[in-house]
Order: sequence, then C-alpha cells, then structure tokens
Amino acid sequence: MNRPFVPQPVLDAAHARAAARAARDWTTADRLRDEIEAAGWRVVDRGTNFRLEAAHPPDLADEAGVRYGRSDAVPSRLGDPSTCAATVVLVATDQPDDLDRAVAALRATVPSGTQALVVADAPDAGQSGRLPAAGPDDAGRIEVEVVRTSARLGWAAALNIGLRRACGEVVIFMDTSVEPTGDVVTPLVAALDAEDVAVAGAFGLGSTDLRRFREVTSGDVAAIEGYLLAFRRSDAAAHGPLDEAFRFYRNLDIWWSLVLRDRGEDLPSRRAVVVANLPLVRHEHRGWTSVPETERDRLSKRNFYRVLDRFRDRPDLAVP
Repeated sequence: MNRPFVPQPVLDAAHARAAARAARDWTTADRLRDEIEAAGWRVVDRGTNFRLEAAHPPDLADEAGVRYGRSDAVPSRLGDPSTCAATVVLVATDQPDDLDRAVAALRATVPSGTQALVVADAPDAGQSGRLPAAGPDDAGRIEVEVVRTSARLGWAAALNIGLRRACGEVVIFMDTSVEPTGDVVTPLVAALDAEDVAVAGAFGLGSTDLRRFREVTSGDVAAIEGYLLAFRRSDAAAHGPLDEAFRFYRNLDIWWSLVLRDRGEDLPSRRAVVVANLPLVRHEHRGWTSVPETERDRLSKRNFYRVLDRFRDRPDLAVP
C-alpha cells in the first residue's frame, strides 16, 4: 500500500507534539495538533506513537476535469456579481432516473437564462454515466454546470459546493424527487423581493417551540423544507457556509432556514414563506426510503441535536 507523502513541516510538528505529550505538556500538544489540522492533516495517536492521515480526500484530475476532495477547494463565485436571476442546485448521488427527470423538467419549465448546478457527490457508476451534459441547452433556456467530488462528502458539503459555483441572485435547492410541471423559479424569486423574507419554498414547517414541527401549506412558517428551498445568494455569502457535519440531509433544511431568518435576539427575525400551489409533483424521496429505518432515525436525531444546539434558546424564531 502506498503511503501518502507528508510535508516535512507537518511531520516535524507531529514529532514535536508526540514529545510534548510524553512530557505531559498538553497546551503545546494541543497547539501543535491545531497547526497540523490547519495544514490539512489529522493525527491518529497509537499509545506513544502516532499516524498521520490526510484530513480530507485529495483533489483528483482526469479527462473530465477536477474531482474535488472538499468543498472549499472548489473555486468560489460568491464574491462575484450575479449574472442571472436564479441558480437551481441539485445533488446527484445514486438515483440517475430521478436526476434525469428533474433536469428534464427544469429544461422544459424554467425562465430563460436560469443556471442549473449539479453537484455529483461521488455518485455510483450508474449515476456517473448519466450526468447531464454541461453548457446551454439548444433553446438557450438553461445553462448546466456539473461539479464532481472525489469522495462522498455529504449533503451539506455538496450544497456548499453548489453555493460556491452559483451565479444567480437567488439560489434554489431542489431535491431530485421534485418534478416541476411549470415555472417554479419565477414565483420563488418574486417571494424574495420582499426584504423581510429570508427563505421561501413549496413546503413549510411550523413550530411553537422549535422542538416539534408540523407541515404547513401556506403563509409564514418557521422553516422551509429542503425539497424546494430558495434564498438570496448574498445572504448565503453573509451567513454561510452550511454546517458540513450535516452529512445526511434530514433537518438541515430547518437549521439553514433558521440561520437565514436569524437577525439576533434583539431584532425581529426575518420571514420564511410558503409559496402555495407551485406547479410540481413530489415523487418518492429515495434519499429517505433507500436508507434502513434504524439508520435514518439515528442520523435524523443526530442532525436534530445540531439544530437544538444552536437554536434551543431561541423561541422568538418559532412560528406556529
């Protein structure tokens, strides 16, 4: 097995950390560990010995381009001016039929100039072979960009990649279980014309305490479900990135909605709004049904604890 090349400064810091640990100088050991991790490496202790591992997968280049090992390696456009009204971000993993259906629906329905950004998060062979072609379609209605990863980075990291490459003034996260049957982009962009609206979408969640949530089909809500969730790119630049500990998708939509709405306890929160009667069909969510019940429950609870860790003391953000 090939051993990864470790830069000499990282190796020197690791040996110095081992010496500090042996001397029980925990302050120095912790400082050196932080330096090593900041350089992109992780120390795995083995008693008095250690092993160094790359802290993230490598970037890999092939004939199709670069496959990125972490979200922040992807060149960002967040500091650039918007060049279109909206970007629709889709994550591709292991459901090629779902992605084909979603992209075909977007090609047929979105306003001219819309960007579709597909993040191929280390998809399986079937999905890899059926990623959409990059570039504009024949009608010039939609511009497709595909970004690939070298390893499965998880849901939040994939969405962060989409944010970094987005050109639209408004960013729309769309799950591939959603099939637009008409223009969903224009109403979502219009909903965000109101300055006090931070997030808009097709499906809402109400809550009186941010611990229990119920589906709401219209009006103001506490959070927007991630099936179709729209927000301003400028707000994402100011309040992001998404917390990449959310590797599973569940409850990330609640966390992100609350992050975007939050202006601090001393200021009125911004609104989350359900745009009712959008033209779409919601199909089976195979990101949920393909995971064993005990595992998806475990992952969902872990993610919900992350929501509580940040917002358990913020009842002002609750909207029944």
